[in-house]
Amino acid sequence: MSGMVTQARPPRRDGSSVQIGALVPLSRPGWVEAGQHVLAGLELAVRDVNDDGGIAGSPLELVVRDTAADPQRAAAAVDELAQLGVAALAGEYHSVVARAAAARADALGLPFLCSSAVLDALTEQPTDWVARLAPAQSHGWRIYADFLLGAGHRRIAVATQPSVYWASGTRVLRDHLAPRGGTVIELDMRALTPAAVCDELVAHRATALLLLAGHPEPAVSIVRSVRRDQRLAGVMMGAPAGQPEFAEWAASLGDDGAAIPFLRYLPERLGPLGARVETALRERLAAAPSFVAFEGYDTVTVLAEVLRAQGTDRARVAASWSRVAVEGTRGRIRFSRTPGIGVWQWTWPPVQVVDRDPAEPDRFRVLHTG
Repeated sequence: MSGMVTQARPPRRDGSSVQIGALVPLSRPGWVEAGQHVLAGLELAVRDVNDDGGIAGSPLELVVRDTAADPQRAAAAVDELAQLGVAALAGEYHSVVARAAAARADALGLPFLCSSAVLDALTEQPTDWVARLAPAQSHGWRIYADFLLGAGHRRIAVATQPSVYWASGTRVLRDHLAPRGGTVIELDMRALTPAAVCDELVAHRATALLLLAGHPEPAVSIVRSVRRDQRLAGVMMGAPAGQPEFAEWAASLGDDGAAIPFLRYLPERLGPLGARVETALRERLAAAPSFVAFEGYDTVTVLAEVLRAQGTDRARVAASWSRVAVEGTRGRIRFSRTPGIGVWQWTWPPVQVVDRDPAEPDRFRVLHTG
């Protein structure tokens, strides 16, 4: 693996491992399938690092904690992992959970490389302790808004639930679409049944409906209702948060789940490393790996390079984000400071808008790239 060229630390003579704490949702109400994909990527990269000599001769070890999409549980896990002596934290899929973990990591002085969560305000104040691989929501969702405009959509409804994540996504869409002649109509899923959503779409003459709501419910019921309503045959449904990426979506909805564009963070073509990792992930997951699995792999790849160069001193690790230059599965990874984002950010991973092909729902079509 290519990376920073720095004097490696001598190996640990006591034979102990270098530990990374991993935060992943592995039980409900967390999105378990997403958590399994993150974890598969993390674990595969740890295996590859150890096959390549570990961290200056010491094996790399993952200490996994299930966050179950619970911010308090995640914060408690960060406390526990810090006390166990992990060199750094990795992972997390859910934005609101990652925000709680990032706040705790910042307070404790524990480096955290966030794999998947996109919320712009991952921390309240700028910090050197936290870096992120996934693109900020404002970046990815603006690309999605450009896709909507390019497809001719100006009246866009969002079926939404109360959450910092959904609210910030709605704000990004509105801020980007309004100056370009677009309108965002909010439909509050606390007050509306899926059938009532259909009536609202007709009343507002919306041409697109975005599912800013939980999976499986109410998202699956909304999709079914819209698909069965003859009045809405011309309405496009979209899911910028990526729900249709996962097999669970296809299993729940079948053909109804196709042609619902979403964001994913993959290049048009994987390079040699990405192609090799894809094959290994497919074997590990017994399914096609999502972009989330690649995010997991890249997280450990970056942390391993930093730990080889800096040793396990937490302050040295956190001070080195700006010097990272690592070949990941989806391109060269470098971190920078970005206005409005308080953490070190990879600017930017590749961004695609894709959907499941109605003719072959297991196949993805790339509709737009950013």
